[in-house]
Amino acid sequence: MHTDKPGEPVTVLIPCFNSEKVIRDCLESVGWADEIFVVDSFSTDSTLDICREYTDRIIQHEYINSATQKNWAIPQATHDWVLIVDTDERVTPALRDEVRAVLADLNRCDGYRIPRRNHCFERPMYYGGSYPDYQLRLFRKDRGRYQDREVHAHVLLDGRIGTLQNPFMHYGQRDVDQIVRVLLLRYTTWEAQQKNKEGVRFRPSYLFTKPLLTFGYRYFYRRGFRDGAHGLFMALVWVCYAIITYAKLWRIQADEKADR
Repeated sequence: MHTDKPGEPVTVLIPCFNSEKVIRDCLESVGWADEIFVVDSFSTDSTLDICREYTDRIIQHEYINSATQKNWAIPQATHDWVLIVDTDERVTPALRDEVRAVLADLNRCDGYRIPRRNHCFERPMYYGGSYPDYQLRLFRKDRGRYQDREVHAHVLLDGRIGTLQNPFMHYGQRDVDQIVRVLLLRYTTWEAQQKNKEGVRFRPSYLFTKPLLTFGYRYFYRRGFRDGAHGLFMALVWVCYAIITYAKLWRIQADEKADR
């Protein structure tokens, strides 16, 4: 890479809400950034007290969904380059150095996909769709915005996209209660709402076929079985995700029909 001039400064954007259990490690991992910009959804625990130890740039904003929150915050970053980091993610020293290198590269792209290493119960996952799980998280703030989706929105970039080699560490599946509360209760509601918005019509067969296809894809096609018990567990979690999502879609559309 060409590094004839100093690297561009970068703002690390961290959206958060009641994240006291995980946000300190996240903040520690991005202490090298030129700016740490925290956008909080009115936390009621000690999240903000922890954040103030690392940055003075904290703004509170009402949460609608993840994409809306990030799209509201991105233009307010001080620097032209932003790196989006969730509270349950960590930037490793290797990824930090790679980010610095591409921002000093005269031939840099307008945005970069970063692989993400998902963990289940603190164990790194290698298969089943858990890795590399690319996320477009480093980009020029005037070139990238998140899709208008209720959940699982991705960045749409106007420009050239590159790919980094070193991954985020993601601790999204920390314990069973957290998986049920976040993935199976909260995210399935948003997923069902998004499918309804997109015009997906519920069919009774979906309660069987969608989970079956999900398991086949995660456990066999993406070789989740190679992650042992953790891989089987996560494949079954995604089966439950599919069942609950389509059950909620069923009830949303039944309620809409009853209201007509």
